Amino acid sequence: MSLRALPGFNLQAITLDLDDTLWPFAPIGERIEQVLHHWFLQHAPKTAEQFPISAMRRLRQRVIERYPQYAHDASWLRRKGIEIALTESGHDPALTDAAYDMFFAERNRVDFYPDAHAALLRIARRVPVCALTNGNADLAAIGIAEQFHSHVTARAFGKAKPDPAIFLHACQTLGSTPTNTLHIGDDVEADILGARRAGLKTCWLHREDARDRHPGWPRRDFIPDLVFSDLAQLADWLEAQTPS
Repeated sequence: MSLRALPGFNLQAITLDLDDTLWPFAPIGERIEQVLHHWFLQHAPKTAEQFPISAMRRLRQRVIERYPQYAHDASWLRRKGIEIALTESGHDPALTDAAYDMFFAERNRVDFYPDAHAALLRIARRVPVCALTNGNADLAAIGIAEQFHSHVTARAFGKAKPDPAIFLHACQTLGSTPTNTLHIGDDVEADILGARRAGLKTCWLHREDARDRHPGWPRRDFIPDLVFSDLAQLADWLEAQTPS
């Protein structure tokens, strides 16, 4: 846990990242690849043969490079990849919707970090919270929509983190000023640098499973306002700042 003095900070609201903050994304990514491949085996066997998991990964990268204008829209990129795989392997691209629906349902089966769900409930009781994500998680499908005042996605807004504009838009949905809003996330660039550039206070969530990638704060030009190793620590800090 690391804290900096926050003089004059009157906490009005929180913006909160989702993937790798509330739940680890790597297991989801691996599982949806397996489930999509199994669906291809059943419904589009030529696609399964021509596009095994490794080939689908390469295709996804090809789609990202070919359509940079959709870099903010994870759902569009995934759909397009499925459509191309079906078409190039000789199957009907009309199967895209069914394949994507199966993928999306699986994408929303998440396993929360042990601290995350209870901490989210504690945090949401104190201040309004906006889910701010570059991903495409469905809060209602996951069962946590009621804990959020608002939900801002890169897909809907048209720009992704770390663009400061998406942070400012999230503040607008909360009715808060950026200088009195705290952003929490795991990604050094997308979350912490982006929020800082938008004028928000920052909390770097440095979980144990990320220590191999970043043993400590990696930048020298600035440091986050807060650093916690889990959301329970954030909830403890928040309750100390805003006693009932």
